[in-house]
Amino acid sequence: MPPRIPILTCLRAQTATNHCSTGPSALLRPFSAAPSRDASTATHRRKSHDPYVLAQARARKAANLSRQTVLREERSASIGDPVRGITTPFVESFDTGLPPITPDTLSKSRNPAQKVGTQDTPLTPRDEHAQHGLTPAQVEKSLSHSELINAALYLERPRDADMTRSAAEVAADDARELAMDHHNRATALRRIVNLANASSKDRTQVNTQRCISTFGRHNTDRTLFTSSTPSVTLSPADGTEAPSTEAADGTSSTLSPAAASGKRAGPDTGSSEVQIAILTAKIRTLANFLGTRGKQDKVNKRNLRLLVHRRQKLLAYMRRKERAGPRWTHLIETLGLTEATWRGEISL
Repeated sequence: MPPRIPILTCLRAQTATNHCSTGPSALLRPFSAAPSRDASTATHRRKSHDPYVLAQARARKAANLSRQTVLREERSASIGDPVRGITTPFVESFDTGLPPITPDTLSKSRNPAQKVGTQDTPLTPRDEHAQHGLTPAQVEKSLSHSELINAALYLERPRDADMTRSAAEVAADDARELAMDHHNRATALRRIVNLANASSKDRTQVNTQRCISTFGRHNTDRTLFTSSTPSVTLSPADGTEAPSTEAADGTSSTLSPAAASGKRAGPDTGSSEVQIAILTAKIRTLANFLGTRGKQDKVNKRNLRLLVHRRQKLLAYMRRKERAGPRWTHLIETLGLTEATWRGEISL
């Protein structure tokens, strides 16, 4: 009998294709349990250790990270700072308490040696603010009155007769001494009421008054809205006819009877825009302090966070009520408030 030679079998699961194939490749295909890393080609192994390829990969990673940093900075700049926003001239003026310098103010600026409020040197908006609720005109009026009283008291004071000088020389010396004394008094009084020497409390009081006069509706109703009455609507409160006004952008709004008649009980101190402006002044003062001398002041850090969140609530409310309106636009442009001051969660 011829010898029986066994046929090599494959240990893989047999399929119809494998079962039917009788070629040498199907019979001699061995089983391989080697890991995948050993199955990589020689070219791939060379690339993994090639310094040029590794340098290219590191360069691509560095370029990607730098681009992400640039995009992150651009995104943060477009959104703005939730505390400071964008610095505008009006916001910068909170540091001194004086109105911002404009070209008109520079053209009307007076010589410090001249008196305030004279015909040659009219008052400018920067000259109308001083400490303790005074105006430079009131200070100059008080100085003029005190000069007359001081002259009368100076002439009535007792003095020793000087026989060596004539009456004209004595009168000239008295006038010179009186003028010097008045100059010293006036200089001291001007320094006392000057806002440059004011405390933080005095500057806050002056900034509050400026915010009320700038954003109060007793002033903005006449500047931000036109006085046209295209239609008459009914007030939902009492059913009376209330005149409707049309804003500069074409939107119409119904005014209350007091606002339509132009009669108010007093300055507007409680509207949202006024409160937002006052909070912005306080936030800037507190942020400047924490950035320089109060870096370890945790109590004022908490106070700053509370003020920022309170302003965020007022901004969200006003944005719902006055969205794209003249009051909202005037507030955002003047105070430099950005989207980061009212949108999303503010973490400090």
